[in-house]
Amino acid sequence: MAVQRYSTDRGDLTRTAILALLGTVGPLSRTEIARQLDLSPATVTQLTRELMGHGMLEELDLEPSRGGRPAQKLGLIGSAGRALGVKVTTDHLVIVDVRLDGEVLGTWERPVDTTSPRALDDLVEAVSDAVAQTGGAADPPLLGIGVGVPGCVEDQAVGTVNAPTLGWHATPVGARLRRRLDLPVLVENDVNALAAAERLYGRGRTHRDFLVLTIGRGVGAAIVTDGRVYRGARGGAGEFGHVPMLAAGPVCGCGNHGCLEALVGAPGLIGAARTRMELPQEATVADIGRAAAAGDAAAREVFAEAGAVLGRAAAGLINVVDPEVVVVLGEGTVDWPYWQEGFDPAIRAHLYPGRRDISVEVESWDDTSWAQGAAALVLATPFDAAGAAGEQGRLVRARLIGSTP
Repeated sequence: MAVQRYSTDRGDLTRTAILALLGTVGPLSRTEIARQLDLSPATVTQLTRELMGHGMLEELDLEPSRGGRPAQKLGLIGSAGRALGVKVTTDHLVIVDVRLDGEVLGTWERPVDTTSPRALDDLVEAVSDAVAQTGGAADPPLLGIGVGVPGCVEDQAVGTVNAPTLGWHATPVGARLRRRLDLPVLVENDVNALAAAERLYGRGRTHRDFLVLTIGRGVGAAIVTDGRVYRGARGGAGEFGHVPMLAAGPVCGCGNHGCLEALVGAPGLIGAARTRMELPQEATVADIGRAAAAGDAAAREVFAEAGAVLGRAAAGLINVVDPEVVVVLGEGTVDWPYWQEGFDPAIRAHLYPGRRDISVEVESWDDTSWAQGAAALVLATPFDAAGAAGEQGRLVRARLIGSTP
């Protein structure tokens, strides 16, 4: 049954996880791959055979044995392909060029005003410029473009975005990029994209069921189950920031009152801080963080109270989906020691008995990581003919197979 699950599930990231593992730690035997990714030997044998058939893996010299049968190591053919990943924020874009093994070949950053009528034109122009700067003789072939946005994308392959934070409604991001570049384009919620990258290149590599929580300007979540990002019926799963917390709470960016994001997102933190400490007119969360680092008790209380609210909400989500591990990411993690004072006791107190020992792992923030997540949307699709990537996934696979020996 295990072999069937990993070989036929649509949207499965396991094949790309094997590629990512070999790309980050170097050549391994099939036995070592199975152990590190918690897969059965039969599954690894089947999947690596497929990967070798597509020109992505090669057998290397036999590993010396201590008396048993020598182990054949497998190595990655990193030049099999690459993707561009684009992270869209309200005021800038981050674009990365990523090989199939996760190596970043180039990075670009460009300002953008997503509320401007020219925002989509500026995005298309920035990506087009990045494409033009790549593709040298030594570069692997470009398989496609992945775009991560802080909003809802019903269909990755269509790429129509609804993102109140960006001021975008029914914005045809995928269609415009495909028309300009004549390349496969996949568009996804940025936290889901980040979860895909975490599954391939991060701590999620050895877990099939985990949560990604993000804190910063907003609050987000991604649910990975059986190695796949769960998107829901309309691509909107994981809107953790819009869990209702207070019926008469502050107005959220989504228009509702008392959402989790309205309480512990950047505007909520700044609003709470203004009631108890002096802040400049154009204050940011970084100002509160600096005050907390300098020992300001009021600033530390703001983070601790927000951490307690986040911890209670996170406990509820964990009780519902039962993950193996929780990974916390986002720009807010720079102040995590102050969040943690409220978060740790709150989450442990509200977890269902038997789940209170769950590991919560915090990773540092990096815009490049978000963009790598967007690239992972493309790099995870070579074998996904009918899943979330749809027709665009088929085109990515055709480019990959067409570029390999």
